Amino acid sequence: MKNFLSLIMLVFLLFQPPTAEAQQVHVLSEKIQFTGKIDDIQRKSVILQNTSDEKKEYIMKFMRGQIGSSQDISVCIGDTCLDPRKDISKIKVTLEPNEIFTDLYIEFKLGITETKGTFDLHFSNTADLRDVFIIEGVYETFAPKDDEAVNHRDISFGSVYPNPSNRIAQIDYQIKNPNANIKLLINSFIGNPIEELTLSPQQKTVLINVSDFNPGVYFYTLMVNGKNIVTKKLVVKK
Repeated sequence: MKNFLSLIMLVFLLFQPPTAEAQQVHVLSEKIQFTGKIDDIQRKSVILQNTSDEKKEYIMKFMRGQIGSSQDISVCIGDTCLDPRKDISKIKVTLEPNEIFTDLYIEFKLGITETKGTFDLHFSNTADLRDVFIIEGVYETFAPKDDEAVNHRDISFGSVYPNPSNRIAQIDYQIKNPNANIKLLINSFIGNPIEELTLSPQQKTVLINVSDFNPGVYFYTLMVNGKNIVTKKLVVKK
């Protein structure tokens, strides 16, 4: 009887479908969300955890979802970025035993039209196809108001927000020409210079600390190679 029960247990274990035990890498990040204006490029971090005591290698098997023709998506491991629509076989992640991996990023260009959708990136263990993990993403692109965006040949430049502001105001931008000399000038209502900021091609947002500004109306001016491109109003309140 004991041998019969042992045989039943063995058969039961052999024919069990893959369960969470087969999944040895977990995605610790929540669903990746990309929300922004037309032509925005955003980069999000994905954190993985290898819960096994063995070194694991995963390769991307396929991508599922709606990605428009004007949108771009890249999977970046460190400084190496690859297009999952073209270079899928080259996208590999190697995890050491019990490692929490933080060097994986998804970069997404939101495209040229208002739209939204989802996508999934599926990875599989090269040594065990049952061992998989999935990165889930959602995106939404919206058009800026007519008075928000400035599209110059050297820079795309938004409007300040929040406005009015009492602590930190910020402006989103994207430099198209990294060789251009681009500055942001802050002036008082009567034209006195308050602050001068240099915009870096490596950044997408400039922050303006207005916590020490007196309440009132200020103006910020975008300068490209010494030329005034646009001047807009910033209101500071307490």
